[in-house]
Amino acid sequence: MISRQAAWAALGQVRDPELDEPITDLGFVRMLRVDGGAVHAELRLPTYFCAPNFVFMMVGDADAALRALPGVTEVRVDLADHFTAGEIREGVGHGFEATFPGLTDGDLTELRSVFRRKAFVAAQGRLCRDLLTQGWTTADLTGLRLGDLPPSALVAAYERARAAIGLPAGPDAWMLTDPDGGRVPAERVDQYLRFANALRVSVEGNAEHCRALLAARYSDDLGGAA
Repeated sequence: MISRQAAWAALGQVRDPELDEPITDLGFVRMLRVDGGAVHAELRLPTYFCAPNFVFMMVGDADAALRALPGVTEVRVDLADHFTAGEIREGVGHGFEATFPGLTDGDLTELRSVFRRKAFVAAQGRLCRDLLTQGWTTADLTGLRLGDLPPSALVAAYERARAAIGLPAGPDAWMLTDPDGGRVPAERVDQYLRFANALRVSVEGNAEHCRALLAARYSDDLGGAA
């Protein structure tokens, strides 16, 4: 027997690949039903023409997250109001290239890696911006390790983003590194933080834009998953 709470929590681990936010927080889960070991979810998106590769990743991740629940016997993840809904529903489990031949040179691993690296820089930008607001200096940032930081939601999010791209996230890890794990030289910190802040603003702006589009599209149905 699977609880609806457990199924919802599983979907909460699925993130929009570009926005790096849980699909549950974004309002992308339109419906979730649990009947014994059978789970049925329906996702909705801001537009009818959201890119198939982004959508395929979210639907596939949602399907995998639900199938990983102990006791699950059946999973169905549908997609509402999207021009590739049928293809994606049938293609999950077979891979993006098999579902949409010619749209990519392979699977979506490289694209996912690009998004995770962007999410890392954006999360780093949020954390550094907060630290500077608290009175830390850019010179201070170069010498900080993760263990030097007091626990916070921003620190936890940054550690998650580091782990997602394979960087160490333990207390001895240097806080200010590039996506390849190299420490940012002191003379480049200001330039690097400007880049991180610009990327953060872009990601957050896209997220707000998507929320506005979703609200306009489903203005009479934004009360959460039924």
